[in-house]
Amino acid sequence: MPAANNMPISVDFTSTSIGRGSRPGANRPSVPQNAHSLARAKAQGLVTTEKKFSGGTNSSAHSASAINARKIEDADSYRVAKVDKSLSKAIQQARMAQKMSQKDLATKINEKPQIIGEYESGKAVPNGQIISKIERALNCKLPRPGKKPAGPKTGAGKKKVTASAGASSKGVHGGLIRGGPQKRR
Repeated sequence: MPAANNMPISVDFTSTSIGRGSRPGANRPSVPQNAHSLARAKAQGLVTTEKKFSGGTNSSAHSASAINARKIEDADSYRVAKVDKSLSKAIQQARMAQKMSQKDLATKINEKPQIIGEYESGKAVPNGQIISKIERALNCKLPRPGKKPAGPKTGAGKKKVTASAGASSKGVHGGLIRGGPQKRR
């Protein structure tokens, strides 16, 4: 066994600071704690303030007002089509002729009564499937919303051919030549 040293053991219990404030000679400026000291620091030029745009809001930094302005301008060109008055009156008259309530008609076509009310008041967006269900339930033909007239088509590839008396009717239908193989019989 080794011989024990008889050296005295000493322990140093002095406090040691570690961190930012522990550097000797660190002259860190103090932060103003109240409004009076803040005003005094501003007057001395020690504190500067900067305006933060959109500070404290939940808006994106990438959104621009030009995009919002474009959305507003485009909103005028996209109008949602509503049910025509003639259709709403026709639905109401046909329903009353069958002595049905809006709720009865709605349950018959498996829709909510609010939808029938919207169609009769003219506030609904026309849906062809719902209109055809109403037609079947009421056993009547309802006026459908008309499509916008299409402009004249100027097709360069289509050739008009008049069917003469000697020409066969195979391949010629209404003056137009149809492509594709002939039908097998």
